[in-house]
Amino acid sequence: MNISELFISASKQYPTNLAIIESNTSITFEELREEVVSTASYFQDKGIERGDRVLVFVPMSIDLYRVVLALFYVGATAVFLDEWVTKKRMEICCEIADCKGFIGVRKANIISLFSKELRKIPVKLSLKKRGGSNLKMTQTNAEDSALITFTTGSTGTPKAANRTHGFLKEQFDALIDEIEPSSTDIDMPVLPIVLFVNLGIGCTSVIAEVKMKKLHKLKTEKLINQIKANNVSRITASPSLINKLSEFVLEKKIPLSSIQKVFTGGGPVFPDEAGLYLKAFPNAKTKIVYGSTEAEPISSINAEELVSTLIDKGLAVGNIYHKTQLKIIPFEDNVISVKTDYELEKRELGSGKKGEIIVAGNHVLKSYFNNQKAFERNKIVTHETTWHRTGDSGFIQNGKLFLIGRCEQIIQQNGKTYSPFVIEHQLKQIEGITLGTVLSKNNQLNLVVESNLSKEIIEKKLYNFDYENLTVLKKIPRDPRHNTKIDYGKLKEDILL
Repeated sequence: MNISELFISASKQYPTNLAIIESNTSITFEELREEVVSTASYFQDKGIERGDRVLVFVPMSIDLYRVVLALFYVGATAVFLDEWVTKKRMEICCEIADCKGFIGVRKANIISLFSKELRKIPVKLSLKKRGGSNLKMTQTNAEDSALITFTTGSTGTPKAANRTHGFLKEQFDALIDEIEPSSTDIDMPVLPIVLFVNLGIGCTSVIAEVKMKKLHKLKTEKLINQIKANNVSRITASPSLINKLSEFVLEKKIPLSSIQKVFTGGGPVFPDEAGLYLKAFPNAKTKIVYGSTEAEPISSINAEELVSTLIDKGLAVGNIYHKTQLKIIPFEDNVISVKTDYELEKRELGSGKKGEIIVAGNHVLKSYFNNQKAFERNKIVTHETTWHRTGDSGFIQNGKLFLIGRCEQIIQQNGKTYSPFVIEHQLKQIEGITLGTVLSKNNQLNLVVESNLSKEIIEKKLYNFDYENLTVLKKIPRDPRHNTKIDYGKLKEDILL
């Protein structure tokens, strides 16, 4: 199988449907199919073949999906680097991926002149050139690599998620189960993988005019106008973006009656935020999906259900996806080696017990590219199954999954277990605090809050919290991908070191 077959099939079934709208430009499924085939023909003329890896440095655009689908079409592997990656990090990723080809926008081509690793890549591809129109699709196996994406971490050897054609098909099916897309949907997908799903379904994708790295500079009114102009019926984005849209819509009293579905994931969503979504999009079905790069989805919860839950022990993330096998096992900061499924079952914790969440399933990533150490640290291999260690801690209660934070962030001190998720939510409920968390060093609890208020005023508001030290920041660092989660590594460097 070749994953691009899904798009080719959709293009034949819905040739006149708009596939992608980018600013004032649009392209139909039939037009995009022709562009994909001619681009694939050009790639083949340049010597790109099945199994070759090509570094893609193109932002979310019509060009990006044309290029990636063309690489799939010839059986090559697209290697993604996020646009915010540093030059040093980029060169480490290039060394790991060992690419045959490189394709990028003008800025990327200029950068390549000053990068030793990029200069090593033998085949430089043009973003504009095309080839013939009669090239047949290359047949690939389910185990062939289609897409390699790197984690956003700033230290250590980057993890390269190896997404095979078979894995992408399983993830495609899983996301369809959760999103329930229709060919008549007009989606604004800020999560790139969802746009691939849309291309396999036949619905329209509107590329949001937003840079996630600069979300604080978002011109929300411009985004609202884009939604209205294109009659967007579904939004698929990170919580940080949905939060900003919701706040703006409610503040300005702007009805967005066309929105029928809202899907969000990539960061925690608390009951008060879910309530905000319901008020901002009263006609929409709103769902929060919990997952990760290696396993998407793991579980999901409707906003109505989340609003009615209490955050006293953990954050509700709903029903476990029916194709996901999930276990809670004791915290273990080392490689876990077991020989049989029975050995792993003996480690499994009962209902209500807190531990690390591990998952398995056909839509769960089985391997990393050229990184055995990452595989050993993040996978548990039994006789029959490869389990993924999410690094998240949680528990199951009455069949529902709850999160209590990253395993590495859980603090066990003075006979108590402190959950960052719970504390972070409690801090956000305090007027004048926009974000906050708890860190530990030398057996001392450090509260860190984001606020414009003085430390003296903040201290008076924290009488119910256990802590030894308090730090007030104007801005707590966020992760670069979704601009939602706290960047704990960076925060620890700033506060504790």
